[in-house]
Amino acid sequence: MARHFKDNMIDQIQNAASIEETLALMRRRLSNVVPDFELSYKAELAFKINQLKRKLHAVILAHNYMEPALYHTVSDYRGDSLELARISAKTDADIIVFCGVRFMAETAKILNPTRQVLLPAQKAGCSLAASITANDVRQLKARYPGVPVVSYVNTYADVKAETDICCTSSNAAKVVKYLNSRGHERVIFLPDEYLAKNVAAETGIHIIFPGLPGTSFMNQAGNFERALIGWRGRCEVHEKFTVEDIENVRRQFPDTVVLAHPECSPEVVKASDFSGSTKAMIDYVKNVSAPRYLLLTECAMGDNIAAENPEREMLRLCSVRCPHMNLITLEDTLASLEKRQYEITLPDDIIKRARASLDRMLEIG
Repeated sequence: MARHFKDNMIDQIQNAASIEETLALMRRRLSNVVPDFELSYKAELAFKINQLKRKLHAVILAHNYMEPALYHTVSDYRGDSLELARISAKTDADIIVFCGVRFMAETAKILNPTRQVLLPAQKAGCSLAASITANDVRQLKARYPGVPVVSYVNTYADVKAETDICCTSSNAAKVVKYLNSRGHERVIFLPDEYLAKNVAAETGIHIIFPGLPGTSFMNQAGNFERALIGWRGRCEVHEKFTVEDIENVRRQFPDTVVLAHPECSPEVVKASDFSGSTKAMIDYVKNVSAPRYLLLTECAMGDNIAAENPEREMLRLCSVRCPHMNLITLEDTLASLEKRQYEITLPDDIIKRARASLDRMLEIG
């Protein structure tokens, strides 16, 4: 389940009776990651948001990459894409405010089409989602007829509508294995190049990229192989991490445990101690004791873990923030509720077709 009822401090902040009480609680939770002058300013925003969302019967969903001052104060549910998708499908709130990027808010709308879904920042996009279009998928389906399409949840609704099953970083390999077990020797896997390569490595499946050398489904011995058919999309955050980054950290801090998101390159994943979704990384830090940790993912998540687990030493060598996630602020979240602005709307036929691919993802788990 997403982190909600387990965090008493966040519940206290959300139920604070005044701005002063909100500030005092925020200091207790966030003083090690957020400057006090910033807390003093943002306490009033957090208090107003928490008052207004109750009045409007709204729920706020926050991805693990949200800034700490938002993540730990106003969010009702916190998690990765898969966790928040499950919550989106079940909530009975009148309004869903999605503190994430557009494809996440679209997913919430697809799974709960009768609810009003708001995205606090109009231009909160995603480089990975923008790397492929619905027409690209249609062309691949025409080139490889009958081959099932698996699309990463980091895609826009029209791409999901052309997809057989969606996946997240936490269940991508499971989805591919599911299709293989049902006789599908080939799977189109879109759009993340590195995630596809990491899934191929985990499952022992050959991978090709259409239009590039080495696109044969035959191995060097001339035998037919199972294959993933990939795409060349990349996350603009995770592609920046290198093996050299890991080597430099280990020279300074040899006992550091390095955790990499599977959107990092296969070389980075192989050089790390652990690779998993944002939820898996958070759980690892909570449950596996180590002298210190380095997360190779969006930087705000490291701050969120540090705030929740002050006894864990998180190396602050990361300077990579997602420019799209960074657009979501407390100011915009308040404005979104006050003005009901930046509502997600989608055509009914897109919702219906995309819903089928998401439902299959949720069924597989």
